[in-house]
Amino acid sequence: MEQERIRLSTKEKLVLVLISEGKTSPQIAEELCLSVPTIKWYRKRIRAKFDASTMVEVIKKALVQGLI
Repeated sequence: MEQERIRLSTKEKLVLVLISEGKTSPQIAEELCLSVPTIKWYRKRIRAKFDASTMVEVIKKALVQGLI
């Protein structure tokens, strides 16, 4: 059974990569010159797209799909 490929925006992909590197929302916000609430919003959207309740689950699914 093949899973449908998740489509992420460029910014969502960047946030996902930074999360996978172990960076926190404040660190990501500083690096991308965005606010912490904006990063939290991206995290929420990413979890929704992956139908995941945790970022660990997102990372596992992203690895399987070759997104990170």
